[in-house]
Amino acid sequence: MPRFRCLIALFLLAVAPLSAQQQTSAQKPAATAKEDKGILPASFAGWTLATRKVFTPTEAASPAGSTAATATAEYGFASGEQGEYTHGADTLKTQVYRMKDPSGAYGEYFYLRTPDMPQANLAEHSSMSRGRALVLTGNLVLDIRGRDLRGLGPQLKSLAAAVAKHAEMGAGPTLWQYLPAQDMVARSDHYILGPAALDQFFPVALGDSLGFSNGAEAESVNYRLDGRDLTLLIADFPTPGLAANQLAELQKRFNVNGSLPAQNSPALYAKRSLTLLVIVSGASSEAQADTLLDHVRSTTQFTWDEPTSPHSRGGIVPIPVIASLIVGTCTICMFAAVASLAFGGFRLLVKRLLPDRVFDRSSELQILQLGLSSKPINAEDFYGVGRTRERK
Repeated sequence: MPRFRCLIALFLLAVAPLSAQQQTSAQKPAATAKEDKGILPASFAGWTLATRKVFTPTEAASPAGSTAATATAEYGFASGEQGEYTHGADTLKTQVYRMKDPSGAYGEYFYLRTPDMPQANLAEHSSMSRGRALVLTGNLVLDIRGRDLRGLGPQLKSLAAAVAKHAEMGAGPTLWQYLPAQDMVARSDHYILGPAALDQFFPVALGDSLGFSNGAEAESVNYRLDGRDLTLLIADFPTPGLAANQLAELQKRFNVNGSLPAQNSPALYAKRSLTLLVIVSGASSEAQADTLLDHVRSTTQFTWDEPTSPHSRGGIVPIPVIASLIVGTCTICMFAAVASLAFGGFRLLVKRLLPDRVFDRSSELQILQLGLSSKPINAEDFYGVGRTRERK
């Protein structure tokens, strides 16, 4: 027994260093992974990262107030990171918004973009003014602020490429494809996923009445038409039924297509096609609204969502259709009759010419008998085969 205990002690002493070494090696990759979680690179094009920290939507939107924080949350804010880069005496302040999906990042990018930020060549979706630049890549939005960014194009492109390595790519929204290009105010389009952003970019406070909780998405843009400022709103719903119900709800709460003329609420003009709902605000008349609504680039035609005339409800099936149905039915019946006669005649002819050889051969016929009579039933009796043989 003492010898056995000594062997166990020696085994434990030999295994302990190995287990400690394995534990240390297992902790090193975890620490490295924790260090590599940062989206912002440690350096780029001569710029060095001085400070870096994560931030919440409220902290990120503090310059603009709580409305921006709420809109950022509507777009699906997941996490954020901000840092300050230095290059000699110059500094750059950066923020990265990580959204849940590319659609949310698309909306956040156009939410942060201001009219004084024309398109830049930092990435496929990028814009830049003198003191600010925005870059959209996948589910990431990069916000860069500095004293003068106009001469830092190649350097900022290097930063955008480093940040893009951490992005999750995917398909973006397609509502912008329906927007008419004529008379559009430059850089006034916004992708909307919630009531906070909707009330900020649409003149009439619709709030949550558009049905974002049911999976709706919207796109708003401003137009300058005949000296008036109009706002076009396109909303897409998962099903045509939801779009129709939402239009009916809007007509109950707002003056849509003259539904509430007695109220002092601004006039709105709306049209629906399948899952799309288009609303115009600021038009002086229905005719002016139609000049904008009719130019919405859609694969289907927009129609007024109002009751049709009694003559067009139900309708009568055209006479040529009825005649075609009758002719087709008669043709099928005639074909069935001819086929039946042909098959029956061929069978009878073969049975007469070749009795008991092809069809209904007595050697293969079986008759179920109940045994109610003393005389058994023979299959040959049905065709007279036995009598023919007896005569011969």
